[in-house]
Amino acid sequence: MAQDTIRLSQQVEAGEGAPSQHRSWMTVFSLQAVLILAAVIALVPAYFMLISSLKTPENYNLDRIGFPAQIVFDSYAEVLLKHDFFLWMGNSAIISIGSVAVSTIIAALAAYAIARMVFRGREFLLAISTSLMAVPPVVMVVPLFVLFSQIDLLGTYQGVILIYAGLLTPFSVYLLVTFFRTIPTELLEAGLIDGASPIGLLWRIMLPLSGPPLVTLFIVNILYVWNDLLIALLFLPNERLRTLMVGVSVFQGRYLQNIPLSMAGMALASAPMLIVYILFQRYFIRGLVAGAVKG
Repeated sequence: MAQDTIRLSQQVEAGEGAPSQHRSWMTVFSLQAVLILAAVIALVPAYFMLISSLKTPENYNLDRIGFPAQIVFDSYAEVLLKHDFFLWMGNSAIISIGSVAVSTIIAALAAYAIARMVFRGREFLLAISTSLMAVPPVVMVVPLFVLFSQIDLLGTYQGVILIYAGLLTPFSVYLLVTFFRTIPTELLEAGLIDGASPIGLLWRIMLPLSGPPLVTLFIVNILYVWNDLLIALLFLPNERLRTLMVGVSVFQGRYLQNIPLSMAGMALASAPMLIVYILFQRYFIRGLVAGAVKG
């Protein structure tokens, strides 16, 4: 009787375990299928851009989506040698780095005050700052254009850097506040005992521990500024101050019939940010989940 009971128990366990394993396998397979489909959809534009840039105009007109019959780099050579591509890239680098630096400094100070200092209305201040992320930049174009034309900041690096820094700061404050609140209070108390000032706590303790979120801010913000077209197009009318995206867009309109040339310009414009992401990918992923476990 005991042996029959044990055998029946084993059969029940085996019967219950098989469907569970089957459901688990189906779930994993479904998730992988969805991720593969999403990756394919995301890579289709990149594939079209790259194969088009390696074709001649004649080859592109004959076969627009197929692999090039003969790989040529004439479009890349023309973009780099016959146009102000490096000037556009330099302008984009100045504006991107300047905007990210200004916004990060402001966001670090604001996030430190909201996360670690006790004062009335700090949660309301954080809510207002976070809500600004929902305001589309196009809404602020007209008042900013009028204001900057009155204070002589229109058509200058400084003006565009200030605009971008203002657009980047709300998200930066939100991310840093979330992470700063996870830093143990004991570390800050130890710093105060050692004689550190509030700014000293931020500079010597909190910022060194905030490497991943700071790298995340750097990548996300510099990608936004580098790829933005609206602000740079409207607030930098001088051709010598034209950014890379503005240059590529004007370049694309001028050579609309030469699609391989336009695709080569866009591929070269995307390369610097792709390199930045590859170099800092590990820290970027860590920064995205920073502060997600502790509240």
